[in-house]
This record gives sequence, structure tokens and C-alpha cells, in this order.
Amino acid sequence: MLLLSLIASAIAVALWKLIWRVYHEFTSPLRHLPGPKATSLIYGNMGDIWETQSCFLQEKWVEEYGNTLRYKGFFCTDGLLTVDAYAISHILAHNSDYQKPLYVRHGLAKILGNGKIIETHHGKLFLRYVRIIGSDGSQNPAFGPVQIRALTSIFFAKAIRLRDVLTSEISNNPAANTTGARIDIVPWLTKAALDVIGLAGFNYNIDALNANEIPNELNEAISTVIAIPKFGILNALQACIPLLCLIASANHILAHYKLSLFAQRAMQRIARELLMSAKAAARAGAKETGEIDKSSIHGRDLFSQLVKANMATDIPKSQRLSDEDVLAQFATFLAAGHESTSTATTWAFHQLALAPEIQIKLREELISVDTETLSMDDLMALPYLDAVVKETLRTNPPVMHAARTAMRDDVIPVKRPFTDKRGVVQDQIRITKGDLIFIPILAMNSSKELWGPDAHEFKPERWENVPEAVSDIPGVWSHLLSFLGGPRACIGYRFAVVEMKALLFTLVRAFEFELAVPASDIGKHWVIVQRPILRGDPTKKPQLPLLLKLYQRE
Repeated sequence: MLLLSLIASAIAVALWKLIWRVYHEFTSPLRHLPGPKATSLIYGNMGDIWETQSCFLQEKWVEEYGNTLRYKGFFCTDGLLTVDAYAISHILAHNSDYQKPLYVRHGLAKILGNGKIIETHHGKLFLRYVRIIGSDGSQNPAFGPVQIRALTSIFFAKAIRLRDVLTSEISNNPAANTTGARIDIVPWLTKAALDVIGLAGFNYNIDALNANEIPNELNEAISTVIAIPKFGILNALQACIPLLCLIASANHILAHYKLSLFAQRAMQRIARELLMSAKAAARAGAKETGEIDKSSIHGRDLFSQLVKANMATDIPKSQRLSDEDVLAQFATFLAAGHESTSTATTWAFHQLALAPEIQIKLREELISVDTETLSMDDLMALPYLDAVVKETLRTNPPVMHAARTAMRDDVIPVKRPFTDKRGVVQDQIRITKGDLIFIPILAMNSSKELWGPDAHEFKPERWENVPEAVSDIPGVWSHLLSFLGGPRACIGYRFAVVEMKALLFTLVRAFEFELAVPASDIGKHWVIVQRPILRGDPTKKPQLPLLLKLYQRE
């Protein structure tokens, strides 16, 4: 009887959602926008977007239908896709009006456990979180230049450790002196990034680069939750109809769910131990009066700074986070802090392997430095390294696109008027509550209209004279959408950029490298972030095989 009741309830909810969705589709202003036809009744155009793994499909749509168009989402629902910089700026700036869709939050919550970090981006809790950890204008910005400057030595220590491990791998390969040692760079960069976020984020030694390859509990836990698929049609259905989570668990998904839950519990237990340790350290450093002053907090790792700042007596109780809210940040720091950086660095290696002249030019700049560890300021002052990193993040952003849902009716301004299907010229976009919005990060980063006719080329020299048109792109960093923009921009973008530069500085100085397979064999696969794969591998395992040689200085 209970099962029948659950099924009946799920059907009732599904019918209500269906009726509302049908009504919404027939009344949404988006129905008047031109756009491509759906290629699937279930996936709409989403399957095409995922399979293309590039901006070419979106560019084709823009050429055919204009800068502002309608696409088909799950179950052929209408969504907005625009490459108009003014429109995207408006959407990103009004973070409370445009929030992550339910299916995205549901999928990310499978990584982050209870999903509280997702909720923090959509209400008062997020505002308290930002006030506590700080931003550029606060007394103690956890991700500000001062704090990242203090973490730079950790970035270099792990980069040097990776260099030494790879050197050992090459030395043990008899073919290294001729063709080079074949090494898949993906797992090594992932391990290095995990070690970095472990120490810099939590003062926790994950030691993924250990020579004996002894399993680490936290390493295995985060690898487990990231490896399990989080998005797709079932995820979208479960987000809309929560009871389906119970029904769907009766099949093979149950095994994945249990595995993910076990890993999440391991992360939560470790996080709680670190929380208690950070609290004890904060109390030990308190003034004689017992007060903890936020302005006097000087911990190196980000988690300790968050905990100490949250305990500060000059923070009103109404603005403090609960222990559970603080613990929710652990999974976010861990997942976001290593996956995107290691992926971006992997794509940098891919581009440098394809363009040996750029690799040589970069190495010449790097070996001119007479030390293997730099301060953050000296590292950031290397112009060609800076250009290579920017160009990598422009052409290969780890996250290719973002999605938002309108939380209320709104009117979005546009820079360029457009003509709808009725032949009416529009100078704004009318949006109704519930409309989906697709933000094409890669398409904006690669727009020929903004970046010029060579926008699809990997060309670091373009950063010597950036086109004036890109100033309209509302990105938080270097006129790129790679870290998004507005209040929900990636708060750790400085962390990611400096870490990426430290890895490239250390490894490009030490090794020469080229692709170990034909360039045409390298494909892209998107699951949360965009990773390289081998086209002939049915497992779609992330990998980038390179031929590495030790660089011999003359």
C-alpha cells in the first residue's frame, strides 16, 4: 500500500507539473523568439549541445537566428539563449532573480551531500557566507590577494613534487631518451590539485602524489562522488518529482547511490574533525578577554579562515553560519578547488603540445627566471605565461556553459535589437517566472564578433592588444566568462589562476612534450567540467597521453 501511495503521489505531482509546464509554454514570451527545432522529444536540443562539445553549434544558431534566440530544453520546453553582452550582464548581476535551475542544484547536491552550499547561493544564507569569508572590500578577504600570496608557496611545493614524480616516471622508461615516455597527464595533474586544495584549503595532507600510492580516504571519497554521473534526464525528473528518487533507487542506480553516500559520509566526518580542530585553534588564539577579532585572523588555509571569521565576536550572531553550514563549504572547496584547475591545466598542456612554437616561447620566458619558486607577484609579472593562461581559459573554459531559471517576471535589456518570429523588432527580452536561460560561456569567449576573425585560434599574442569589443563581456576576470561574473562569480578565481601558473611554470621548465596520439584522436566529454578523452575509448575516461622528455638546457 505504501508503494502504491508513493506511486500515486508521484503521478499526481507529475501531472500537476505537466499541466503547469504546458500552460507556461503557451504563455511564455519566449515562444515568439526564433530558434532551432527540437531534435528529441525528451532532450530537446540539449543532446545536440552536449554531443557537440564546442561552440560551433551555438555559433551556427546565432548566424541563422540572431544573437537572441529560443532553444528547446528537456521535454521541448522553451529556453533563452543569448550572446548579447548586455543581456548576460543583467542576468548575472541580478543573482536573486536568476538562480540555478532545480535540476542543476539537484545534480550538484549529489556531490555536495546535503546541498546546502547550493542553497546558500539563493538567499540570506549566501549573503552571510560572503560577509564572513570576505571579498575584495572586506577586512579579511579569504580569497583576496593577501591570502593567495601566502598560499603560493604551497602551490609551488606541490608543483615541484609533481615534477619530481614525473621525472622518476621518465627515468624508469627506456624509451624516454628517444621518443619520450608516454604519460597520461590527467591523473597526475588531478593528484597535484587535490594535494594543493588539501593543504591550502584545509591544512589537510591528502598526499595523492605519494610515491607508494597508498590510498587516502579523502582522495578516494572525492574521486568517487565526482566519477558518478550527476546530470541527465533522470536527474531532471528527480529534481522536479522528488519521489522518483525513491522509486528509481530500486534499480542499478541504488549501487551508485550507496557508493556516493558512503563517500559523502567519509568527507563529512573528516570535515567535522577539521572543524573541531579549527575551532580549537581559534579559541587558542583569542585575546585575554576571550574575544576573537575578525580583523586579526591570519590563518593560511581557507577553511580555518572561514571558521575563525565565523567565530569572531565582531560578527553579529544573526550573520553567523551554523556548524552544518560551515561543513557544507568543505565539499564545495574540495570539489571546485581541484577539478576545474586540474582540467584547465590539462587543456593548457594540450594546446602547448599542439603548438610547439608557443611551448618553446613560453619555456624561454620561464627558464630565464633563476629560481624555481616565485612569489605570487613575480609569478603574475611573467607576461607570456599570463597570456598562455588567459588564452587557455578563453578557448577551453572547464565549464562550457551555465544555466539559470527566472524567479520572477522581468525585462532584460539588450545591446543589439532583434526581430522576433512575428517580424517585430524588439529592444528588450521579456521573461516570465520559470523560464530557463542558457549562458554560453564558450561561445562568448570564442565570438568572432567580439574577439575577431581568429577567435577560434589559440593565440596568446592576442592579449598584447585585446579588442575593445570584449570590454562588454561581464566576466569577473580578464573579459572572460570562464569564471562568470556578478555576485555569483567564482570566488576562488585568483586561487585557480595562481595555482595554474605555478604548475605550468614548474613543469614547462622541466619537460618537453607532445601528443602521444594523433590530434584527431582527442575528443571532449562534459560531466560537470569539460575533460579530454580518446575518441575510440568507449569508457570516455578522462585522459591526455603525452610523450614527455626531460628538457636539456644548453
